Amino acid sequence: MIQTDRRQILAGLAAVLSLSAAPSALLAQQPEPQQPAPAPPQPRFGFDEVVRRAREISGVPYEPGPTLPEPLSKLDFDSWRDIRFRPDRALLAQNGSPFRMQMFHPGFLFTRPVVVNVVRDGVPTPVPYSASLFDYGKVKFEKPLPVNLGFAGFRLHYALNDPRVLDELISFIGASYFRVLGREQRYGLSARGLTIGAGVPGGEEFPMFREFWVEAPTANAERITVYALLDSASVTGAYRFHIYPDVDSVVDIAVTLFPRKPIEKLGLAPLTSMFFTGENDRRFHDDFRTELHDSDGLMIHSGTGEWIWRPLRNPRQQAVSSFVERNVRGFGLMQRDRVFEHYQDLDLSYELRPSYWIEPLGDWGEGVVELVELPTTDETNDNVVALWAPKTPLEPGREFSFGYKLTAMLDSADLHPGGRIINTYQAKPKALGSGEPVTEGARRFIVDFAGGDLEYHLRQPDKVEIVPSIAYGRIDRAFIVPNPKTQGFRAFIDIVVEPGQVAEMRAFLKSGEKTLTETWSYPWQAES
Repeated sequence: MIQTDRRQILAGLAAVLSLSAAPSALLAQQPEPQQPAPAPPQPRFGFDEVVRRAREISGVPYEPGPTLPEPLSKLDFDSWRDIRFRPDRALLAQNGSPFRMQMFHPGFLFTRPVVVNVVRDGVPTPVPYSASLFDYGKVKFEKPLPVNLGFAGFRLHYALNDPRVLDELISFIGASYFRVLGREQRYGLSARGLTIGAGVPGGEEFPMFREFWVEAPTANAERITVYALLDSASVTGAYRFHIYPDVDSVVDIAVTLFPRKPIEKLGLAPLTSMFFTGENDRRFHDDFRTELHDSDGLMIHSGTGEWIWRPLRNPRQQAVSSFVERNVRGFGLMQRDRVFEHYQDLDLSYELRPSYWIEPLGDWGEGVVELVELPTTDETNDNVVALWAPKTPLEPGREFSFGYKLTAMLDSADLHPGGRIINTYQAKPKALGSGEPVTEGARRFIVDFAGGDLEYHLRQPDKVEIVPSIAYGRIDRAFIVPNPKTQGFRAFIDIVVEPGQVAEMRAFLKSGEKTLTETWSYPWQAES
């Protein structure tokens, strides 16, 4: 009986084991169940995404965006400047990055808050506003500021001058303005993303960067990339800035624009500066400082290869000068005078303010380099604009792309090998102390040429000649004399112009068929 039960138990166990084994065998013959497909990887954020957003918003009506709470919009300059970002809260310090980012607080003139994002591993994240990021100094507010306030802009820091010190490299604040520095430079002129209607009666439209994306740099990075979304009633745009800090810092800029409507006057790669007084324009001279300017001339490298120097002025009324070009090779607002004694300003360091040189990337076609000069009665106003205006208007609904390189430099002597204009003066066309009468509408211009091969040609100065020309006036005489103080030549050009007429003068030096210098270009209006 016991054996029978045992046999039954063993038989039952065998049956259970066979039953439990059968499903495993069956499963072994079945295909593996399909796993759900992994989600496709999200595309890395980049310039294409900014272009897509600019294209999308160009198809909807323009909205100016939020305004600031009243306590911020009523801040004066000194109060706004008293609100400072806390350096210990600077962004971009992860992974040994050599760059740091600080934010500007909204207020004063900066009434349209912008969004600033940091892009890490291809993923953008907005930088949240927090009052703890700032030291408010003496500024007090009755109520806490909104948590979604946003920022006026931002600036990037890098060890430009000393490996132990992070200096300001570039800042983006106000409309589409930005400024960049190289080694031993001090802020002066500004660059802009775009101008619309600069110098046109009826006022200028100011497009603004409404959102930024800053790529978090890696350790030992030699550049940093910023993307920006531009918006205005007339146009939207996507911008990419590759920023290379150096002795002469360089910004490579790519732009794609989407016009919303026809634009009367579009300015590409615009620069804005200040010229109050200089050796060629002494209308304001009641100051111990004899020169006050961020830039003293417009330089152009023509598509034909000619180099042109146009000294800046502080005119009595708005003046516009246009230089017709095809495939212009470069232009810039330059601070050529680097002599401290000419400025005598211990605080503002005009002699250390950078020149900005623009080099087009690709074919810009036909258009004009335009210089707009506005009158100003002090040194606090930016009254000079230089820009490229394409001949063909942009069509609404069609994108337009272009690129250029901006270089911030102190010494521009290496840009071209020829002689340069280093001084422009003007006076009455008569000998000092003489009582000879001066013809109405007559003026003498004195121009110093130096550099290039001019020192070599001082050995045979009679082989060098001046080639002057004038539109809307006449040249009475023009001659040159050696200038051993500059190792070059001084030119004298006497002109006569009808009262009220604006003369356009040009002059360069040559030896035989060889051009030795850049071309001096200058307008002058005879008093009516």
